[in-house]
Amino acid sequence: MSWKRAAGFGLAVVMGLCGTNAASAADDIKIGMFLSVTGQMSPMGDPQKRTFDYMIDKVNAQGGVLGRKIQAIIYDDGSEPEKATTFVKRLIENDKVDLIIGGSGTPTSMAVLSLMERAEMPYMSLGGGTAIGDPVRKWTFKFPQSDRLAAEKVMTDLKKRGLTKIALLSENVGFGKSGHDQTVKLAPNYGIEILIDEVYSPKDPDVTPQLTKIRGTAGVQALFIFGTGTGPAVVTKNLKQMGLNLPTYQSHGVASKEFLRLVGTAADGMRLPAGAQAVADQLPASDRQKKVTMDFKKEYEEHNKPLEAGPLPGHGIDALMMAIDAFKRAGTTDKAKVRDAIEQTKDFVATTGIYTYSPTDHMGLGLESFKMVEIKNGDWIIVE
Repeated sequence: MSWKRAAGFGLAVVMGLCGTNAASAADDIKIGMFLSVTGQMSPMGDPQKRTFDYMIDKVNAQGGVLGRKIQAIIYDDGSEPEKATTFVKRLIENDKVDLIIGGSGTPTSMAVLSLMERAEMPYMSLGGGTAIGDPVRKWTFKFPQSDRLAAEKVMTDLKKRGLTKIALLSENVGFGKSGHDQTVKLAPNYGIEILIDEVYSPKDPDVTPQLTKIRGTAGVQALFIFGTGTGPAVVTKNLKQMGLNLPTYQSHGVASKEFLRLVGTAADGMRLPAGAQAVADQLPASDRQKKVTMDFKKEYEEHNKPLEAGPLPGHGIDALMMAIDAFKRAGTTDKAKVRDAIEQTKDFVATTGIYTYSPTDHMGLGLESFKMVEIKNGDWIIVE
């Protein structure tokens, strides 16, 4: 199955950004969304909203799901966990939605987990932190690969290159902190030694003090940066300014065209694990994700010129398509039955990977969902 097969539906959408919601018919299927369209996590949230905007317009001209229209109610949380919590409460209590998609990053996703479980409402998270899906929560499903999976992919590549002594530089909150903890935990399994471990705040305008310490640490063979949003762009520019030429890895938290635009050629030579959407046109014809990723690339870029498609908006489209597929398979909007349908998803070909969920796995992806890519001339090139 692929999400393209799930797209035979109609969507009548009312979008309420920043809390302005239009009225909808009582029988609409309501999907609530909270995205970081602005703020530090806007490199994720803005392209996700752009994706929902054009998909809403596209499918609105078609039929319907279960003979009903779908209304999307979207709030911009400004990358603030407190606002995310407020908007999710509103979606549950006032808007009375049937399902929620959102949390463009780990902090906003984590902030609402207990709310979603208490509400017993299907929740499809767009955050990458391992703790979103581990331990498994009954009502929560996540779409990006986890930070733990990213750490495994990076350390596998480091080991293959004979780079076993590294510096770790990570954000001190959310995705970066979780990624840091997973990297420290897993490093011994790969024979990786972390010689220096530095952190930064995602709002820091400069990280040269941390990079100066790293440059002064004897024996460091490579640098691993773990963060998302605008923070890694600051680090990347500082690296270029300092002329620090260590082999450098980033996480999939920067797998966006916005990151490449922010840093220009300063990131050339860096490697990172990324979903297939980042390199859609480089996939062989035999790759099962080729058609889905190329179709998404074509549609996204047609509606958002001159922007280019990447993995982060892909997380959003994958969640939406799977939600629609679950409604159709459940044959109802009954929350428990829709939740069960999501959990029973098998072999669902999407832009991020090929999902198979189970009662013990609400991420549904393995290491094979990542491609190791290198940034060359301001673009990604598959190196594995």
